[in-house]
Amino acid sequence: MTNFAGLELAQPLLRAITDEGYTTPSPIQGKSIPPLLEGRDLLGVAQTGTGKTAAFALPLLHHLAQNNKKAESRRPRALILAPTRELAGQIADSLKTYGRHLHLRSGVVFGGSPIRPQIKALAHGLHILVATPGRLLDLMNQGHVRLDAVEVFILDEADRMLDMGFIRDVKKITAALPQRRQTVLFSATMPKSVQGLAHDLMNDPVRVEVAPTATTAEKVEQRVLFVPKDKKRALLSELLNNQDIERVLIFTRTKHGADRVARHLHHSGVKSDAIHGNKAQNARQRALHSFRSGRIRALVATDIAARGIDVDGVTHVINFDLPNEPESYVHRIGRTARAGADGIAISFCDHDESAYLRDIEKTIRQSVPVVEDHPYHAAEIAAMIANDTGGAGRGPGKRNKRRGQNQRQNHGQSQRRRNFRRGGRNVGKAA
Repeated sequence: MTNFAGLELAQPLLRAITDEGYTTPSPIQGKSIPPLLEGRDLLGVAQTGTGKTAAFALPLLHHLAQNNKKAESRRPRALILAPTRELAGQIADSLKTYGRHLHLRSGVVFGGSPIRPQIKALAHGLHILVATPGRLLDLMNQGHVRLDAVEVFILDEADRMLDMGFIRDVKKITAALPQRRQTVLFSATMPKSVQGLAHDLMNDPVRVEVAPTATTAEKVEQRVLFVPKDKKRALLSELLNNQDIERVLIFTRTKHGADRVARHLHHSGVKSDAIHGNKAQNARQRALHSFRSGRIRALVATDIAARGIDVDGVTHVINFDLPNEPESYVHRIGRTARAGADGIAISFCDHDESAYLRDIEKTIRQSVPVVEDHPYHAAEIAAMIANDTGGAGRGPGKRNKRRGQNQRQNHGQSQRRRNFRRGGRNVGKAA
């Protein structure tokens, strides 16, 4: 399929797609949309950033537009279940974007925000309900929503749903659905638990799988900067003097660390905000919207809060703290390589994080290039890591160690500071 026009979608949808500047479907869209338009159940294996939301949203909107009925109070015609409130909100935003020329009402319900407006929206009538499991069950138990009229059920990020312990909730919800329905399940991975769930929910599903053309680690240009822990914030300010870092997602290990970094950036004149579990839901949504719209340049996040964040145009990811789980590193840096785009990931590594770096390099099966040309380069950390690896698997290896020793013997730090200010801040530029 070479363009969206060939997918036989309703004209209002094609207009909305054109409004957004899209012409060619992504691989997962090209494979998923035709069988979904035929009404088939579908099991999709695709990672975030491949365009999977549009892969299920466009056929759903097409189906509802072609079979136009008035939305009934408390009885949605379609249900989309998502594991996190952030993802649910993003799906709801996509539905509004693609359905802007259609007379369909969609709404989103999730915990952590007032329930009254959600009850009112359901009572008014929704064609499409996007929900997280806990809040949906609350509304069902209180009699504010019934699922007996659902024609299309979509379960997004099923593996994460099960990882987060929602399997019982999902089973209670699906037990309330009509037997006669179209079911769509998307998952980034396909462990046995997800396969079993799909078997229970689906009828002869079409399976579509899109392997990424390159792993996240291969698509992202990665760099590591060795720096003492107490110099990280100063180094961050130096880096953000580089205007090539247009929209940056900064990761910290703790909630308090995220707040401290955001405050430091604010005092440095960088428009920023923090997002983490201690923030109220409306504050998190406000920060995410400001980041997505470009009102703030930097968003500081913890791993858990960042799950489900899908923002186009993130030019850089900065790991202010290296994660202690190497898989988290891969997820983090993937935030700047969306939908086939390239990106740059810059990691700070202090003395205590050297073991994390070694684990990360084993996981991604490549060494992360070291940038020494910055004002706070900690040559002793570079030498320690080069010594631990025997100079192998680290790119420059022993050369880094020798260079670090030489720099300690002269005025290396002051020279690096001058280099950085003259142009060494190219660390933020793509090679």
